[in-house]
Amino acid sequence: MQDINQHPYLYLTTIGRKTGNPHEIEIWYVAHEGRFYMVSEHPERSDWVRNLMANSAVMIKVGTRTADALRGTARLIDRAAEPELARAVADKMNAKYHWSSGQIVEIHPHG
Repeated sequence: MQDINQHPYLYLTTIGRKTGNPHEIEIWYVAHEGRFYMVSEHPERSDWVRNLMANSAVMIKVGTRTADALRGTARLIDRAAEPELARAVADKMNAKYHWSSGQIVEIHPHG
């Protein structure tokens, strides 16, 4: 079985908060306990974060744009309220990318 964390990127599709159109980005991620995590250094300026705050339904493709798409639900992680989760995600991001500063976003995939 392949390690889901081996890929450098996942492709995240959010729904535009103004247009209603899908928007796909390539982004660093880590998988942890069956969920996917990304970090936005400037969430107040990140369209993808603002989009998922307006509509938490997302799609992800792990590894390549042609990978099977997974539907999911996104949520922002409050580092103060969930310090153990935040620390685990930050440790994995630091190990993989040597960076973990910013707002953590969780994607809970659905079947």
